[in-house]
Amino acid sequence: QVQLIESGGGLVQAGGSLRLSCVASGRTFSTSTYAMDWFRQAPGKEREFVARITWNGGSTYSDSVNGRFTISRDNAKNAVYLQMNNLKPEDTAIYYCKIGASYWGQGTQVTVSS
Repeated sequence: QVQLIESGGGLVQAGGSLRLSCVASGRTFSTSTYAMDWFRQAPGKEREFVARITWNGGSTYSDSVNGRFTISRDNAKNAVYLQMNNLKPEDTAIYYCKIGASYWGQGTQVTVSS
């Protein structure tokens, strides 16, 4: 059984930074061959894509976060990270990591005050 645990969310003022982490655990699971994503869901809105990092390190971002957020990975730790800079109130959401096609974390709340 694979579990994804996110951490690093919290309350921050606009213009501030947060770094989210997501660690995968499972007896024989390795993230090294999977693409890893971050999604987010704001209240009353659908879940939306934020960023992706491929197995070999290529990255893509949604237009709304491009230039402010950076996704990275550490396969030795089975982890994916999201560095979020210059946060805006509209970044307020629950952030979820996703590994491969079907492994989702439980989410971590990010709240940005104006």
